[in-house]
Amino acid sequence: MKKKSIIMLVISVLIIITIIVCAFLFNEKEELTSLPKPEVTSGVRGEFGIDKNINEKTIDNYLNREDSVYRDMRMLKDPGNYEAIGGDAYLSGFVKGFEVVPLPYLVNVSGLPEEVGDTYKGKTLFTEKEGEYSANYKESMDILEYLFPKDKNIFLMCGGGGYAGMTKTMLVKLGWDENKIYNVGGYWYYEGNNNVEVKTTKYGKTSYDFWKIAYHDIDFSLLHEADNNGNE
Repeated sequence: MKKKSIIMLVISVLIIITIIVCAFLFNEKEELTSLPKPEVTSGVRGEFGIDKNINEKTIDNYLNREDSVYRDMRMLKDPGNYEAIGGDAYLSGFVKGFEVVPLPYLVNVSGLPEEVGDTYKGKTLFTEKEGEYSANYKESMDILEYLFPKDKNIFLMCGGGGYAGMTKTMLVKLGWDENKIYNVGGYWYYEGNNNVEVKTTKYGKTSYDFWKIAYHDIDFSLLHEADNNGNE
């Protein structure tokens, strides 16, 4: 009888410990899933729409979330002269977990610094004119919704923050929730622990390991043009 009482006591203690551990893990998970509301920082960086709380310095704290997607908006090789402003026209590296979706393939780009010159001028999914966006292909919106799921938090990055800011502006204008989209800023200023080097120098020669990149290609030859009004 005494032995049975001891066994019951041990079982009760184990149950209590299990409840405490589960409660701790649940509270920890709740804390991890809580994100600060997007808030544009001040100064020049604010002009690009870079977030005050989640940016190059803090993004490591918000990686690998199942409720989020991570998009780098740069081209593999941008025609613009970004070296003129201290950047890199090549996608020389990225933050682990980010997938590349080049903004210049999504929409025509304008407003770049004079020193940079022009970027890509080819086909795009959408055309922006005076703040309004029209679809150039019947599949344009389907592609956009696939690449930027509306039910997820969306973390955007690029070289200096400009392309990421332009992407958020477009998504919000087309119906996305602005409170679920974060302009993380520029890879050029990232000094965290999740850097993936693409640019390599061996035997005196520089090359780019683009095979490391999760890259979303848009083959315009397979798409169907929308009518003149941008409708499907």
